[in-house]
Amino acid sequence: MSYAQSPKKTGLPREVVKWLLSLDLSFYPKNVRRELSNGYLVAEILSRYYPQDFPVHSYDKGISLSAKQRNWSQIERSLQKQNLYLMKEVIDGSIHCKPRAAELLVQEVYTILTNRSIRDVQGPESDFTDQEYQELLPTLARSTASKAIKNNLRITEIMAEPNISTNQRKAEVILRRHLEHKAAERVSNPGRFKVKPKLGRPGAKNLVTSSRGDDTTSKFCSSSTWSGAAVSFKEIKVCLDQ
Repeated sequence: MSYAQSPKKTGLPREVVKWLLSLDLSFYPKNVRRELSNGYLVAEILSRYYPQDFPVHSYDKGISLSAKQRNWSQIERSLQKQNLYLMKEVIDGSIHCKPRAAELLVQEVYTILTNRSIRDVQGPESDFTDQEYQELLPTLARSTASKAIKNNLRITEIMAEPNISTNQRKAEVILRRHLEHKAAERVSNPGRFKVKPKLGRPGAKNLVTSSRGDDTTSKFCSSSTWSGAAVSFKEIKVCLDQ
């Protein structure tokens, strides 16, 4: 595997790719999101610097949620002995194979172990979504509201935190973000949607969320009128069974 091709395939900076290749790992992570999720390879990387604290044979190579949680719990305990810490949200994002989480994780490990900074690296986000990928797609190929929830609320997240209310709130946030993004597109590109806002006022839109029992209903409302066509969204009910 050449250095020129690796960064493009993995989404990692060139210096991080070179560093990984220099560690003589049991395998190189071609799919960073999948192959770092269970923590085994991360433990192997850490063992190159702290062999006594990270015995690779004590880590599970399995891909089940329980195997991932055990591995990462052990990694965090061993890191604490060295006064080293990884961001919890980045670990959780990596466990659940969220977009950009594993890439940020391996860069964070690189910085901790080498004391070198990486230029042009964005800081951690409160969540890791596929919005960046969606924006690269043609409009008609982008996710619907239900698909956005499915893409960004992984089954392993529900398994790890089975509380219905918690997962409803996560779904609400994803749905709200999706509808707000759609609304912004309509305002910024009215010609694409064949709607013409009045010249007097831009369309000011609000998202109203109400909860009833186990069903969460999100309604998208517009406080302005449009000429030629009415802009409306269907009522979407999100129900997560325990």
